[in-house]
Amino acid sequence: MKRPIALRWVAAGATTAAVAAITLLLPTSYASAADNLSLSGGADGSSKASGTSYGNVKDGSTSTYWSPAGTTGYVSVKWSSAMTVSTAVIRQASGGGSISAWRLLNADNGAVLASGSGSPSTISFSSASLKKLTFDITGASSAPRIAEFETYAGGGSTPTTSPTGGPTTTPPSNPGTPTGAWPTSAGSVSVSGTISVSGTFDGGMKTYCCIGDGSQSESQDPMFEIANGGTLQNVILGSPAGDGVHCLGTCTIRNVWWNDIGEDAATFLQTNGGTSYVIGGGAKSGSDKTFQHNGNGTVNISGFYLKGAGKLYRACGNCTSSYQRNVVVDNVLLSDVDYVAGINTNWGDTATITRTTVDSGTVVCGMYKGVAKGSEPTYLGEGWNTSNCKVNKSDIIYK
Repeated sequence: MKRPIALRWVAAGATTAAVAAITLLLPTSYASAADNLSLSGGADGSSKASGTSYGNVKDGSTSTYWSPAGTTGYVSVKWSSAMTVSTAVIRQASGGGSISAWRLLNADNGAVLASGSGSPSTISFSSASLKKLTFDITGASSAPRIAEFETYAGGGSTPTTSPTGGPTTTPPSNPGTPTGAWPTSAGSVSVSGTISVSGTFDGGMKTYCCIGDGSQSESQDPMFEIANGGTLQNVILGSPAGDGVHCLGTCTIRNVWWNDIGEDAATFLQTNGGTSYVIGGGAKSGSDKTFQHNGNGTVNISGFYLKGAGKLYRACGNCTSSYQRNVVVDNVLLSDVDYVAGINTNWGDTATITRTTVDSGTVVCGMYKGVAKGSEPTYLGEGWNTSNCKVNKSDIIYK
């Protein structure tokens, strides 16, 4: 992918001075503290491995983590006064063990708010008012690494400022089940070059347009370029959208909609081994890939709607650098899509796919043999319930 060179944008009808002022405020105006309740709290736990800290799970950085002294243990976030919480997001760092069983506890009274098997990401539960929330790991292959233990009020409505000074909405931490309904645009923003995102960028559900020529050319610049740890949310990308969104490191793409996928909706370039998240949103009118994974680590896609594309996800099979790449797909709705995921089994890629609705004939987990740049990967067939394709037929709903 060609790296973007243009870093400016112009709001429709805005003066140059106004836009300059807004741009200067971007790094500080979109702080996520109002959304993630953990950032304002404290932390403790059962035990910690050498070199790790409880506070690392609520410092807003995915480059630090807490790990228990063994395969089991718990970490808590706590506040001096009661908070209303209905969603937790667990972000794991690479290099740790795989979680096999867990519980989420109201530490004030010991009540189990949620429990499950496998590594969780977004955990939703009945809204609770509490001073302390505990994530309890009851089984794992080895000591897991928890980078962030985020907490959200869910239905809360703490306002943030949008890039054009208009109103915005709090993005859903739990996207819910996709229905295929498309959002109504709250207005338009004229884009003349790549928008550089650092921190959290909230688009207020406005349509950002346009960049590129709508072709499959990989030489197009992206409309948004997200710095490591950044979040893009509440945005509609108009058509054409160039090369969509580039994540330079791990990122979160929340409630983002593509009116036309173009070349790719988003490309994940992270090389820090972490996890990037696509939460909610949707895309349509694609010719090939929707989410292209060129770096390493994991891409986690949940609550997403896709209509008309070749693949929801593709782990690059002929990039300059070869990595093991992982994808987690849960609670998605696909229509007129050829493949859910394409992975390279010879490089150890994995696809974990659950609660996915597809058309009859859609390939769920397509296996490829990755090759050096300049050659084309070989398709090996569809996989079910293997070490690479972690999906059971009972997890797939056919329309």
